[in-house]
Amino acid sequence: MDSPISFSAPVDRRAWPMDGKLDYWTAPDGWALRRYRLGDGARGRMLILNGRGDMIEKYLEVIDHWAGKGWAVTTFDWRGQGGSGRMTDDPLVGHVRDFSDYIIDLKSFSAEWQGGGDGPCVILAHSMGGHMLLRALAEGMPPPDAAVTVAPMLGLHSAPLPRWLAVAIARIMVGLGRGARRAWTQKEESERHRRIRQRRLTHDPERYADELWWRDHSRDVALGPPSWNWVAQALESTDRLARSPGVERIACPLLILATRADQLVSTPAIRRIAARLPHARLHVYGREAAHEILRELDPVRLDALARIDDFLDEVAP
Repeated sequence: MDSPISFSAPVDRRAWPMDGKLDYWTAPDGWALRRYRLGDGARGRMLILNGRGDMIEKYLEVIDHWAGKGWAVTTFDWRGQGGSGRMTDDPLVGHVRDFSDYIIDLKSFSAEWQGGGDGPCVILAHSMGGHMLLRALAEGMPPPDAAVTVAPMLGLHSAPLPRWLAVAIARIMVGLGRGARRAWTQKEESERHRRIRQRRLTHDPERYADELWWRDHSRDVALGPPSWNWVAQALESTDRLARSPGVERIACPLLILATRADQLVSTPAIRRIAARLPHARLHVYGREAAHEILRELDPVRLDALARIDDFLDEVAP
């Protein structure tokens, strides 16, 4: 990895920028998705798709970076998480009826967003957002001018369970009527569990603490474990994408960033699908990077930002 590149002064990661716009966008079925926009768009337009359990607040630093580069940045919270409501009576369970609901939301949102201005349109997607982007493109969503996926969820890291057993357990739990219940326990007040979760996400304790700060100060955006139905849907949808002939038809330039040390998504699955994408470039970090590459310690984070900026300058000038 090259030496870190200097960027603008640090932003307050625990405050909304004064010139952004926070509102709601209505999905085709009437569901309200919380949306945020920042930037003048002199460079073009960028849509950021976050991951499972995320909320817009986690990516204010990332949004500020690209808004400062001249992009009109738009992002939203997926239905059932962040500020986009919940689908069960348990406000901390990440539940969804069917992953197709995410796809319908993304296709509709993207169609409106792509028609909303001038300049190049690019989509940057993290983890679950990366899966949704590639699946939507494989299923015929009009492509942006360029796309970037960061640690995309193209396979789940199910260890120590083999994948077949994880699939069987999830299906059994859904079949027993427990689909809307938490798939595992997350002890929010346990310092030990917080440290374990941090190491899975990022080596940066301060950026991890930012997430906890937002959760503690805005409890309506806090989320815990996924539901059993979410797990079953994730396993089914990643298998569906892995078998889809539409992967080879994704035509837009694509940069994929991943890490060998990822404990949440499968890096081998990322490599396999990247090899099938006709216009994809793949960079895989080592042990210096955990799952949230754009929220890592600065040597990794700044390197990733520079790689993305260079890629976009080349393919979406």
